[in-house]
Amino acid sequence: MTDAPSQPLDAPRGGPRETQREELDPELLELPDPPKRERTLTVVMLVVTAIASIAMIFALRRDAAYAFTDAHPADLGDLIQTPEGAFQENRFVRGQGMLGAAAAIRYERPLTEGSFRLMPVAGRPNVWVEVRVPAGAENVRYVPPSQFTGRLVRFETGGPKHRGLAAAVKDATGQDIPQGSWLLVEGDAPQSSRWALLLVALFAGFAVWNVAVMAKLLRRVPEA
Repeated sequence: MTDAPSQPLDAPRGGPRETQREELDPELLELPDPPKRERTLTVVMLVVTAIASIAMIFALRRDAAYAFTDAHPADLGDLIQTPEGAFQENRFVRGQGMLGAAAAIRYERPLTEGSFRLMPVAGRPNVWVEVRVPAGAENVRYVPPSQFTGRLVRFETGGPKHRGLAAAVKDATGQDIPQGSWLLVEGDAPQSSRWALLLVALFAGFAVWNVAVMAKLLRRVPEA
């Protein structure tokens, strides 16, 4: 007695790819597609934050560099007779001279006690001095100092704290400060700019972190 011929099993339809698809968990198939729009918005935000951090580092570069300036001030002598070549950008200097009241302005800064006066050196209209007036000393009898020790910069590169001073003088007095004029910030020593080093390090950390996260988000995951 012979056995009946066995019937061959039907081969899976669609080949191996179709079989693999049928073996997938239906719950996985119901999951939504990856949030491409949200990822794009995140990458854009990281790019903007990184650019803003780099821009802040660029804006604070002179303040940070001043922190490394020689702590011994360069003596300029009488500011009226000091040759133009002796003035150097972003240096710690010492000088003397009489300050004029013409075109002088008074202003205050938030979170800072006292007030400030910006006055030109009498007989030298392209050299101005910012003097800090202690709280309670601002009155009609106030006499500005005649000797100054501090940071020497140009009005155009004075940094965030002194941006807009030339325009303030123009608005208050109608007088234009000559282009390329010098500003001596009395009492501003190199060690007082160490705050800029901390901010530069902080913004540099922000920039590096944002770039690293952005690169991780844009990295292509290898297919299994």
